[in-house]
Amino acid sequence: MLSDHVRPPDGRPYDPLDAKGILVFVLLGVAAAWDAATGVDRPAWLAWLGLAGVAALYAAAVLLAFRRVPALATAALIALAAVVTALAAHFGGGWLYLFPLVGIACGVVLYGRRVRIALLALTGVTALVVWRGGGQLESIMTFSWGTFSAGIVVAFILHLHALIAELHDTRQQLAEAAVTRERLRFARDLHDLLGHTLSVIVVKAEAVRRLALRDPEQARRQAGDIETVGRQALAEVREAVTGYREASLTGELGRAVDALRAAGVEPVVRRTGPEPDGRAQTLLGWVVREGVTNIIRHSGATRAEIELTGTSLTIRDNGPTSPPAPPPADTASGTTTAVTPADTTTSDTAEDAAAAEGAAGGASGGGGSGLRGLAERLAQAGGQVEAGPLPEGGWQLRAFLPQD
Repeated sequence: MLSDHVRPPDGRPYDPLDAKGILVFVLLGVAAAWDAATGVDRPAWLAWLGLAGVAALYAAAVLLAFRRVPALATAALIALAAVVTALAAHFGGGWLYLFPLVGIACGVVLYGRRVRIALLALTGVTALVVWRGGGQLESIMTFSWGTFSAGIVVAFILHLHALIAELHDTRQQLAEAAVTRERLRFARDLHDLLGHTLSVIVVKAEAVRRLALRDPEQARRQAGDIETVGRQALAEVREAVTGYREASLTGELGRAVDALRAAGVEPVVRRTGPEPDGRAQTLLGWVVREGVTNIIRHSGATRAEIELTGTSLTIRDNGPTSPPAPPPADTASGTTTAVTPADTTTSDTAEDAAAAEGAAGGASGGGGSGLRGLAERLAQAGGQVEAGPLPEGGWQLRAFLPQD
């Protein structure tokens, strides 16, 4: 495989070998042309005709190989080998230098096991022709080794260029994949950050509006909370842009309790078992943020429970379980469904918006991109997310991470 354009590590433009660089080896026929011109080869017309045929067949084999016409290139190579063998056996002398030319053509046209077999056979034929022409061991070794090494070196160089082209293409694909992963990370972080923060701001703004006339002092405190939450959201968005955003589990639990109380939901937090490690705390912090955001935005609940046991987190509420739209079969039956990461890199914005506006059925009645984002995060660490209505009423979100 040849690439249109490859750049080496130092960044300078670099073009791989093309047919012009290979065709120049036809000058190996200079010795045969000299013998024909000086009258060594008789009849001269046969020598010149044979030399022209050799040049034409060599050019055809090389050009067809570079244009990826392997069948015709192989046919031209076979004809070239036959013509060179016949003329070298007949004339000898300078015609023996055309065997390395045939070796080069083998390195261009053939590949893999075929080129090795062909070069070994050509080397044997070369040795036989030189020996039949009266050549000594030194001549036999010189022409045989020259034929074999010329083909092997050319085949190796072309194979090396193919590897360079493949590495270049792979590097481009990896760069594109890295960009895609970064876009997904940022979109997921932005959704999780702003979904929670804007929900808290809306709830506190409603409290300010209700308290403005009858309790100005409390309204001022709520307004101060809005300012604090807004500044915190700005800092978190900046951290998300630079890729350093990590949700603290303890901090998220504290903010979740404040947000639930401000929304008129009674929070209950239970923590048992060993303390999760740093990575698990970060992931479970995202689960708390997403689950509490969905309770505030969608559930209509009056009570929310957050239970942490080691690396297992459960968030449930007592809101209604029937969403306004017809639920899937498993939702209607009151079972909990595992949330799987999205199979594509596209974002279901319209679906998520519909879930945010219309779902009244629990923590994730609409099944938007927030839960898919959590599933993707936890799946990378070997974890799992489940969500669904409870038989006794309410909604439950559960997240599991493997124990270290």
